[in-house]
Amino acid sequence: MAQLRIRDFHPDDIDDILHLWEEMRSTQAEPVYGLSEVLASCQQDHAVVAVQDDRVVGAAVGRAAHAQGWIVFLATTGSSRRQGVGGRLLAALEKRMAPLGLTKLSVLLPETGLPVDAFAEQGFTAKKNLLYFERRIPVQRDELNALSELGGRVLPRGLWESIGGMQREKELLERRLVMPLARSDLAERFGVVAPSAVVLFGPPGTGKTTFARAIASRLEWSFVEVFPSRLASDPAGLAGALRETFLKIADLEHAVVFIDEVEEIAVQRGGEPPSAMQGVTNELLKIIPTFRDQPNRLLVCATNFIRSLDSAFLRHGRFDYVIPIGLPDEEARRSIWSRYIPDAVLDRIDVEALVAATAGFSPADIEYAAQKASQRALEQAVDAEGAGSAPEGPRTDDYRAAIADTRATVSPEVAGAFLEDIDLIARL
Repeated sequence: MAQLRIRDFHPDDIDDILHLWEEMRSTQAEPVYGLSEVLASCQQDHAVVAVQDDRVVGAAVGRAAHAQGWIVFLATTGSSRRQGVGGRLLAALEKRMAPLGLTKLSVLLPETGLPVDAFAEQGFTAKKNLLYFERRIPVQRDELNALSELGGRVLPRGLWESIGGMQREKELLERRLVMPLARSDLAERFGVVAPSAVVLFGPPGTGKTTFARAIASRLEWSFVEVFPSRLASDPAGLAGALRETFLKIADLEHAVVFIDEVEEIAVQRGGEPPSAMQGVTNELLKIIPTFRDQPNRLLVCATNFIRSLDSAFLRHGRFDYVIPIGLPDEEARRSIWSRYIPDAVLDRIDVEALVAATAGFSPADIEYAAQKASQRALEQAVDAEGAGSAPEGPRTDDYRAAIADTRATVSPEVAGAFLEDIDLIARL
């Protein structure tokens, strides 16, 4: 049998590291560190390999942060484990990292499935009563530049939870969109194809943009909003700028792409002479199938006027779902009012009366009425200061008056047409 030797990692060893990682995953336990992290540390940090008969039979990989060192990966082939190769690799790696001035060398292991003799032999001790937590950063540094060029951003966590009420819409979006995308491996096992594109439709101001942003927040994916009005000024023209934008989006690892008021660029084609927007509509119809071929992407298009969209735009194969977003229910209106009423006076306000009085109001209508009541209360407080009175903040009557002066954005006719659209066009 050829003598076993330990040497530093070479870039040509990448394939062997991959085989060791896969063997460890299939025969022992899921490695704590992912393959991409292990390969990155091989090239950027510290790694040694065990070689026998010109074949890599083991590897140890480490990284350091200040005086703390971590064993990122230790694996050996089945036959080499009996030769104590793991211990020799650990000793070689420690020697390799010694010049860094480490005071501690640590390792994280799965609870079961891995032999720990090599670590015990090299003086590692198990620590009791420790819990390990981790959080994966969803957008890496290299991706932030591309995201910045697109005017996109990473939205804060918690936007999904901040949407009060609208339980039917939230549950539908959670089950149809979020669940298959967030748990793609499980979805694939059940034969579910994760959605790539969806249309949200409903009256103006009902929160379609809020839902799109919340989906991105829930998935922890980059959020890119495409503004056709801004692209129209591009020297390449709207169609060309739209094409270039989606080519840049292809560089992102995960993305929710949002187009609001999509009816502006997906209007019904036809008529003589042809509309100037028909070329833009044609371009968008070409873009969507290409977009759908890219994994970890979701296109969300929103429209207030779904009947105005080109019939080919909503065809099966382009959009997985066409989902209605209606006016807020009682619970949603209660949540919206509670958000805009100052905390200092909330317990003195008859919120239930305001909820009842704003049936048929959109979220934007409620926000307008709340701001109007606050402004009125502020003006009264400033006037009262001259008379020596202490300001008290808005009262229920201030909100009632503001509601009476607010015209609902969605008329009964529009609300009725929306219900018809649900029956005729929605695809759930």
